[in-house]
Amino acid sequence: MIDQIQPVQLAAWAASHAAQGPVVVLDVREPWEVQTASVRPEGFELLTIPMSTVPASLQDLPRDRPIACLCHHGARSMQVAAFLAQQGFATIANIAGGINAWSSQVDTSVPTY
Repeated sequence: MIDQIQPVQLAAWAASHAAQGPVVVLDVREPWEVQTASVRPEGFELLTIPMSTVPASLQDLPRDRPIACLCHHGARSMQVAAFLAQQGFATIANIAGGINAWSSQVDTSVPTY
């Protein structure tokens, strides 16, 4: 199952899965996008792996920890979340609205693009 969470709900989602360890936020945007606007990892580990390289990078993702996927608006991250679920990752969320929603809900200093 893939949870759909708003950026403002990430901390509560992380707390509800705390027994599994710290949450990993997987940013699947392209490097230029991450340079343009990025989240500050506060209470979670941030991994940046572009969507196209996720299949080749599965060994870099912890299977035993919750993973919340992030992109620009939520579509790419949902595709990656579905792929991870198919690969047997158990605790997966999609951060709905992506970095764009993060900017308005969590940290207004994050630029929108």
